Amino acid sequence: MNKNKRFLKFSGNALILLGIYATSISTTASADWTIVGLGTLTGSSSTAADINNFGQVVGNSYTAGCAGSCLTYGYDAFVTGANGTSIMDLGISGVSNTARSINNYGQIVGTYEGFDYNPDGYPFLRTYITGADGVGISDLGTLPGGVSSQPGGINDSGQVAGHSYFPNTFAWHAFITGPNGTGMTDLGTLGGRSSYASAINNSGQVVGGSYTIDNQMHAFITDADGVGMTDLNVGGSFSYANAINNSGQVVGASDGQAFFTDPNGIGTVNIGVLLGGVSQAWDINDSGQVVGNFSDDIFSNHTSAFLYSDGVITNISLLAPVIAAGWTDLHARAINETGQIVGYGSLDGGITVQAFLLSPVPEPQAYAMLLAGLGLLGFMARRRKESAV
Repeated sequence: MNKNKRFLKFSGNALILLGIYATSISTTASADWTIVGLGTLTGSSSTAADINNFGQVVGNSYTAGCAGSCLTYGYDAFVTGANGTSIMDLGISGVSNTARSINNYGQIVGTYEGFDYNPDGYPFLRTYITGADGVGISDLGTLPGGVSSQPGGINDSGQVAGHSYFPNTFAWHAFITGPNGTGMTDLGTLGGRSSYASAINNSGQVVGGSYTIDNQMHAFITDADGVGMTDLNVGGSFSYANAINNSGQVVGASDGQAFFTDPNGIGTVNIGVLLGGVSQAWDINDSGQVVGNFSDDIFSNHTSAFLYSDGVITNISLLAPVIAAGWTDLHARAINETGQIVGYGSLDGGITVQAFLLSPVPEPQAYAMLLAGLGLLGFMARRRKESAV
């Protein structure tokens, strides 16, 4: 059996997902927490990039094999089983590769070194996509005339958002694909030379950043299926959108201050002023919970992770289980619908950098609601199966 299938196979897929989503409630404010390190593959450090609603985590583990001669800095992409168990090499060929995003069917997108080289002799990066449960790996390609591509995110239909590089104009353009990574459409820019896509929701709304005609970087959002790039108008001369949920709420940063928006990118809430210093919002789930990082200033070597939920900001780095386990300088990168948070931080006084999974432990009534929702899902699954016969 394929090693990806052996470790990644899990049951229930979208049906269980729906149950988790339907019964998902904001329990994090009153929750206890557990934190675990995800370990590494062969090197000394690892970072987590994304998590799906089953708790499967993708990220990157440092390897010395690159010896400083590759664009992805000597990393091997990894994926875990449910709830962060069993870290394993994703099996991407090449000296160095990374994982960027995973959807709820286990499809993964990331980068690997291509066969084209830039004038400095470094290989251009290319985007790969896997099939369901991480099985099968294929090259996503580039926009016509491009030589390189990098992914921003993947939704549950397998639509991928990212950006592709044109060597003749020295420009990047954001793109969107069809389901399962088929086809690639240029999203254009906000008037400037380049645009970059960072995330996509299940409607195909894409967010990221684009240079404007006056050479400022502005956060953008599109309509469904990537139609129409619109300036989010969050203020500032440098803004970027990092994530979008299925309601169209967007998170990112503008001039060093974390923000989130109302549905469909309307209205802006600046949570950076509540954090102080410099901040960045990295992800948002469908309950509107936001995770990100903040520090005293842009040059600070010490970073704290935050969770914004129901108007309350929690400094994740100061949670008792986090301190007791010896974690410092946490960076939060993604949150799923059950409130599980992934990122990376320092252990052993900063000697080791490792990916972590932080999970809320909800109160008993939350478990009861979850079980009730899964029971309803079982009924829906039977009805769906009967209808298909």
